[in-house]
Amino acid sequence: MTPSDLARYLKTPLAIGDKTINGRMVLAPMAGIGHVAFRELIAEQGGCALLFTGMCSAKAVPHENPAISMVFRWRTRELPSTVCQIFGSDPADMARAARRIEKEGFFGVDLNFGCSVAAICKKGCGAALLKTPDQAVRIVAAVRQAVDIPVFVKFRTGWADDPQFAADMASRFEHAGADALTFHPRVAPDRRNRPPRWDAITKVNQAVAIPVFGNGNVFTMEDGIRMLTQTKCQGLSLGRMAVAQPWIFARWTNAAQVDEAIYHTTARRLLDLLDHHYPAPFNLKLFKKFAPYFCANFKFSLFLLKQINQAKTMEEMKQRIDDLFVPCPKTLSVPNLSLFV
Repeated sequence: MTPSDLARYLKTPLAIGDKTINGRMVLAPMAGIGHVAFRELIAEQGGCALLFTGMCSAKAVPHENPAISMVFRWRTRELPSTVCQIFGSDPADMARAARRIEKEGFFGVDLNFGCSVAAICKKGCGAALLKTPDQAVRIVAAVRQAVDIPVFVKFRTGWADDPQFAADMASRFEHAGADALTFHPRVAPDRRNRPPRWDAITKVNQAVAIPVFGNGNVFTMEDGIRMLTQTKCQGLSLGRMAVAQPWIFARWTNAAQVDEAIYHTTARRLLDLLDHHYPAPFNLKLFKKFAPYFCANFKFSLFLLKQINQAKTMEEMKQRIDDLFVPCPKTLSVPNLSLFV
């Protein structure tokens, strides 16, 4: 598969449930990053077939006010191509949240069984549900019964390095009503200390008839080609690399040409979008979550990140971005992965 072949494949429509998306390259569900401002930035660049929100609490969603919520908010025009990600441990809670999500007009709902952060797992949510497989399956079934929109499941290998467990869970999720899977082939306790096992994606894909989006260490076009050819998954789910380079979807699918100026203009545009969507100081906090991934693009990434993190206001941040990234610092061929937290 050549880069041209990759582009053609990534622009091939894909059926998910009774809907169809116009490509096979999607934004991975990410907590703290997939907010409305970042999604707008991605949408402006083009090439992304589906956007995913950050993690929304299933208990909170039925009562959330999008006008004031820091997480459960959106642009009306993005709803047909956006999936709302929820976390919870109770099937009834997850079903109620899914009904609200369907009512608002989202493309689909994503059930998070992948987050391994201690604060989430201690509540029996996220990857902790892979310790109670029957409960995870009950959640999928309850949500499927509650809504007609596509149901996605994001999950990991489990709590042991056992790809067969992941394949068995994929099959159970499909039979419970999931329409698509996003699979990250790492064990839950592993916070990226070891490389993901792409062979586990192959096993998951072979276990189901629904689309599987592969996720994990896809940094270059060559990585994307290898994942698709080796695992036969139906699409790519990009997380950290999409944060570092939000134009990556446009580059891979449309051969969009970029130059060094894009680093500065992208950072500045995100600041403007954060200013538009969020109040201070929350908007500054969100930009600082983006900053490590963005700075990872550069040779002197740690120095740049330190300078950015010293900004106390959005205006100061804008000035620092102008000072630090015009002209563009020396970039790396592959980002500094130590900043991909």
